[in-house]
Amino acid sequence: MLPDPQTLAVFMAATLMLNLTPGPDMMYVVANSVGRGHRAGVVSALGIGAGTIVHTLAAAVGLSALLMSSALAYDVIRYLGAAYLLYLGVKTVKGKGASIPTQRLQRERLSRIFRQGAATNVLNPKVALFFLAFIPQFVNPSRGSVVLQFLMLGTMFNCSGTLVNTAVALAAGVVGDRLSKSAGFSRAQQWFTGSVFMALGARIALVGPR
Repeated sequence: MLPDPQTLAVFMAATLMLNLTPGPDMMYVVANSVGRGHRAGVVSALGIGAGTIVHTLAAAVGLSALLMSSALAYDVIRYLGAAYLLYLGVKTVKGKGASIPTQRLQRERLSRIFRQGAATNVLNPKVALFFLAFIPQFVNPSRGSVVLQFLMLGTMFNCSGTLVNTAVALAAGVVGDRLSKSAGFSRAQQWFTGSVFMALGARIALVGPR
């Protein structure tokens, strides 16, 4: 069901390079890791991975193509995603700072971080557009079901991206842990994290679909 080995090797090389290139998802993970600790960053990466699964399934069955064909539907999803990120940013900036500089999120709040990561990814229609533009180049109808090939390639792309984002989360978390030893850094963490969220929201809202 997979492409031939040569094509698959090209796909994996391109996938790794794309996932290593800093983008909105990586910046979102960095913001959470620096502002909230490495656990929040890792959970954000997993949430983004869950959102990518939704995009993979949607593209495989043609829902993304339907979304891309409707300018209204595209804009609705785009502005919902932008509004959600702006909301998270404002909420983070206006929230109460940690009373102890090294304080981290409680375990029960990590589920919320996961849902936020998934939502920001699902509500970014550019991810759907990317999947429709990138993965079909490596699908070969002569090698079996196009849908299954798409799902397999999308899963491989997602696994690579999740691993990269997890590594970035751990590295950014180390930086955040060291900086958090400063008594005045708690508020700065909030401003950094919130500002990144708002910048990502503005980017989604202002950058055109094509």
